[in-house]
Amino acid sequence: MNSANIKFVFFGTGDFGAKVLEKLIERDYAPTMVVTAPDRPKGRKLELTPPPVKNKIKNLEYGIKSKIKIIQPEKLIDLPLGGGTAKRFDLLIVADYGKIIPRSILDIPKFGTLNAHPSLLPKFRGPSPIQSFILSGEKKTGATIMLMDEEIDHGPILAKQELEFSIFNGQFSKPNAQQLEEKLAELSGQILADVIPKWINGEIHAQEQDHGKATFSKKIKKEDGQVDPEKDDPELIYKKFLAFQPWPGIYYFMEKNNKKIRVIITDMELSANGEMIIKKIKPEGKKEMSYQDFLQ
Repeated sequence: MNSANIKFVFFGTGDFGAKVLEKLIERDYAPTMVVTAPDRPKGRKLELTPPPVKNKIKNLEYGIKSKIKIIQPEKLIDLPLGGGTAKRFDLLIVADYGKIIPRSILDIPKFGTLNAHPSLLPKFRGPSPIQSFILSGEKKTGATIMLMDEEIDHGPILAKQELEFSIFNGQFSKPNAQQLEEKLAELSGQILADVIPKWINGEIHAQEQDHGKATFSKKIKKEDGQVDPEKDDPELIYKKFLAFQPWPGIYYFMEKNNKKIRVIITDMELSANGEMIIKKIKPEGKKEMSYQDFLQ
């Protein structure tokens, strides 16, 4: 079965999902339907903003985007995939959707539901695999394509591939989470495009994960970005700086002019001997400035 004859629904919402979708379309795998989150109020003016996946589709050539139906359900119970409609789809593909998809939907298409996950499963299951990888200090990560079941990142693996860190041009080989997410999304899209025809044609088989080796990531909260430059280990602060880009960033509180203020660290380095070098900060209510200017 060639790419033009494969009918699938893509579930995705965020930047990772948008990049995966872009790579699939570059390889001539365009979905018949995209399921994404509803538009949400954002920013100080609370303007209604579409999710990145929807924006990605809007920017496609008309000949492609005109064939893609966009669905933005508040609840998946409202999804029009049941009954005879389901027979039109060979696959569901999930990348960064952000909601739990029930088994009743996962099992609809003939060839099941594939998921792109930015870690080498069974490591770093859960909502923050990229941040957790950076914080762990481990040296290897990559992308995994799995057949989804009702448990989180638990299903059998169809393919996985390690990321080559040489793509970051040797810059300390320490990318931040945003940079790493983009590269893992590109890799995920490429692997998916290779896997889809092989899976449908019966050329590859799903391999059960080694569940005894599973590790788990947690949902990142705003307060996770708080650090204490006076007490915390410099290496840990630097790991958090890399892991929490672009959100929530890292910050600390200090007394200045008899007032407690929140200071965001916007640029820093770790020297060869492990010394923390803060280069730029953004004090609460002020513009970004050099750390030296702030101290004066």
